[in-house]
Amino acid sequence: MGALRPVPRTLLRDTAYAAIRDAIVRGELPPGDPVRDADLAERLGLSRAPVREALARLAEEGLVETKPQSYTRVTRLEPRAVREAAVVVGAMHELAARAAVPLLTPADIDAMREANARFESATRTGAVGEALQADDELHDVLVRTCGNRAVAATIARHTPLIRRLEWRQFAEASALESARLHDRLIDACAEADADAAARITARIWHALEELADESDESAEYGTV
Repeated sequence: MGALRPVPRTLLRDTAYAAIRDAIVRGELPPGDPVRDADLAERLGLSRAPVREALARLAEEGLVETKPQSYTRVTRLEPRAVREAAVVVGAMHELAARAAVPLLTPADIDAMREANARFESATRTGAVGEALQADDELHDVLVRTCGNRAVAATIARHTPLIRRLEWRQFAEASALESARLHDRLIDACAEADADAAARITARIWHALEELADESDESAEYGTV
């Protein structure tokens, strides 16, 4: 937990949530580890109240589990839960792509290309965090542009479970294939082809469902 540092005293609950969520996703708070609000509050330089609220939200999202008067701990990685989240998030991204494409500006297309360039560069150097951040930024262009707050909220709610598996099983070959699919997605967006953009988006997220299946098989045979 050494990577957790004090945070500014603004939006304390949200800041505590983001810091703890990211530590779980990156594996700095490993599966099965107990988490105590007092310890986290001290490390983050916060009072216990916003940390408790953050842990409650993380419990709703499946990243921590709590038994009253007993424990709060980081959940173990469950491939089935990741697969279910990937199905939901993928459907939301398809909807976002279909709705956003007619509204995209040249600046939006440029932002997507720039994000994909950073994604591919980070992939080649093994910078997993930078790659996943660039991936988020690329897709966020479509999510933001579509203007559907329910879509954005659903994606934000379920993506951390997926990112947790991606961080753990990041592979350069599959990431480079994602970069190529991103190029195709961006081209479809530039051509205002909403149907093609939705199809390519579906393929991108289907690959994450397959990653969860692979993780499930590895767990079954004791290789994870």
